[in-house]
Amino acid sequence: MSFLPRLRMPGSLRTRKIWRQRGRTAKAMVLLCLARLLVSLAPLRRWRSSLGYGDGSDVGRHDDAALVCAGRLARHVERAAWRLPFEAKCLPQAMALSWLLRAQGIGHHVVIAVKPAAVRHEEHGLHAWVEMRDIKLIGDLPGPWHVLFRSPP
Repeated sequence: MSFLPRLRMPGSLRTRKIWRQRGRTAKAMVLLCLARLLVSLAPLRRWRSSLGYGDGSDVGRHDDAALVCAGRLARHVERAAWRLPFEAKCLPQAMALSWLLRAQGIGHHVVIAVKPAAVRHEEHGLHAWVEMRDIKLIGDLPGPWHVLFRSPP
């Protein structure tokens, strides 16, 4: 009978892993809702200091393990945005990912940019993304962009 707990162990570990992932997605959903409220109700100057972490020096983790963790968190944010009953645009997604990365102590930048007028067709041309070590974690769209805001300053 001592072998029974070992047989059940992999299933329980797998179950814990699944629920841990679901919890991260649920946390991302809550942060997306908060980000959307902030974008709608508060001016940028009120919440811009909460975006980004580190200045490229010693602040925040920048190693390969941090990059893998950041990519995993970005997938949770994208999954959460897909599951919400409203459209979560690029800025709330970038904000939610930034808050998750900051909580993990991972250095990153949030960038808000605009397309040049010459290439902007009928779209508004604004976009936001999160980058780490010049790799876009979320919000990777092609095109020339003029950066309006990059955090941390």
